[in-house]
Amino acid sequence: MQNERALVIGGGGVAGIAWATGVLAGLADAGVDVTDADLLFGTSAGSAVTAQISSGVELPALFRTQVDPAYQLAELQPREGALAEVFAFGEKLDAEVTDPVERRRRMGEMALAAGTVAEAERRAVIEARLPSHSWSERKLSVVAVNAVTGETRIFDRASGVGLVDAVTASCAIPGVWPAVTIGDDRYIDGGIRSLTNLDLAAGYARTLAIAPMPDPVLDTDAASIAARGGLIEVITPDEAALAAFGTDPLSPASRTPAGHAGFAQGRAAERAIAALWNKA
Repeated sequence: MQNERALVIGGGGVAGIAWATGVLAGLADAGVDVTDADLLFGTSAGSAVTAQISSGVELPALFRTQVDPAYQLAELQPREGALAEVFAFGEKLDAEVTDPVERRRRMGEMALAAGTVAEAERRAVIEARLPSHSWSERKLSVVAVNAVTGETRIFDRASGVGLVDAVTASCAIPGVWPAVTIGDDRYIDGGIRSLTNLDLAAGYARTLAIAPMPDPVLDTDAASIAARGGLIEVITPDEAALAAFGTDPLSPASRTPAGHAGFAQGRAAERAIAALWNKA
C-alpha cells in the first residue's frame, strides 16, 4: 500500500458538478484542502471537476462559477425525459444481461443510434467548462467506455488523447449526449461502468470518494479498499443536497442550490476528512 492520497469524484450531471465543487470548497473553507491529492480520479461529472481543480484555478473561483448566475457558463438543456429513458433502458438491461461488458456494449449501441446534438456542439460546452485544455503535470485520470466494444478506457496525460476530448467522452451520457469520436473509436460516459469507479483507483493509503449519485457498487468497493488496509471516507448527498438536485440533475437551474448544499456538507465533514487526509 503506497503512502499516498487519492481523490475520487463520481458522476451526477451538472448538479453533481456543482455539489462536488461545493463539497471541496466547503472543506477548504473549513481548513481541509483535499485538492492536493496525489491522484485525481474522475468519472463523468467527476472528470470535469477533477480537470478543473488540476488546472490551478483556486476553489473559490471554481465555486463561484457554479453558484453565481453572473459567472455561470452556458449549458445545453437535454431533451425532456431523456435521462429517465436512459435509466429505464439500464434497468431493462440489468434484468436481461448478466455480463457487464455486454451490458456496456448494448448501452453503446443505443447511444450510437440515438438522436442528439452534434458532437462539436457538445464538445464546445465541455471546452468552456475547463479552465485549461491541456493535461497538467499532476496525476489525473478520467474514465470512459468504448461504445462499440464495451471496454473501459482510462485517459490520462500519457494516453495521447487531449484533455477536452477525454472529459467530453467521460461525460457522454448515452442517449442524452453524442458518443465522442477519438481516433477510430467512439466513447460514452464512464458512469456506465460504475458511477464512481472507485475500484479502479485502489492502491492508495488514503482515499476520499465524493459520489453525487447512488452507485450500487460503491459500498462494496469502499469495503474492499478498507479490507486491504486502506483508509477511506465517502461523502454522498444528504437530504438537503438531494432536495437541491431536484428531479433533473442535468438541469442548469440545479447548479446554484446544489453548489450551496455541497458547500454546507463540506464544512460539516471537516473533522472526519481532516482525520483521514492529515493522518500521520
